Amino acid sequence: MAADLASTLADLKEAEVLKIVKDRLGAGEEPLKILDDARRGMEVVGKRFADSEYFIPDLVYSGEILKVVTDLVKPKLTKEVGTKKLGKVVFGTVAGDIHDIGKDIVVFMLDVNGFEVYDLGVDVPAQKFVDKIKESGAPIVGLSGFLTLAFDSMKETVEAMKAAGLRDKVKVMIGGGQITDEVRKYTGADAFGKDAMAGVALAKKWIGAG
Repeated sequence: MAADLASTLADLKEAEVLKIVKDRLGAGEEPLKILDDARRGMEVVGKRFADSEYFIPDLVYSGEILKVVTDLVKPKLTKEVGTKKLGKVVFGTVAGDIHDIGKDIVVFMLDVNGFEVYDLGVDVPAQKFVDKIKESGAPIVGLSGFLTLAFDSMKETVEAMKAAGLRDKVKVMIGGGQITDEVRKYTGADAFGKDAMAGVALAKKWIGAG
């Protein structure tokens, strides 16, 4: 257990990552701690991609490793958290951005914490968010984006909600590697989450369950 999960995942060493996760789960370690280490590893992957050290296939591969990690950890979390549905959330990575790592972790954490999540995927046009909000009646929307170009897409998506007369009916959270409060103000979102648990805390607060 001396090996560091975050750096091993960042180096895309799948077999070693899975061994570390299984060992830590076997030792009874807190599942959320394991997921947090995995998230830190994915942040390094994102930085390496931004610096052109990694390319699209590396991003895809890291996402596949993460999915296996979450599959291993999820049963432990589900037992701890329970299954009562708290509320609905529409979530997706905005247009022009294909990063699904952060989104997948937040969607996963919202799910195991009792939310019904409509995951729209990546590179999602503003209109698709609007259509899903109308269809589902979800009061919470999550916009994910890792690249700086996502900021304009987030702004456009919030403006599309406004144009559709939905903005005062939903709370909008944004998140991603480079999100700050300045970005939140620029996009018109209600709040931003530093990590998955911050997103869960916001969603619970907004529905009066936290």
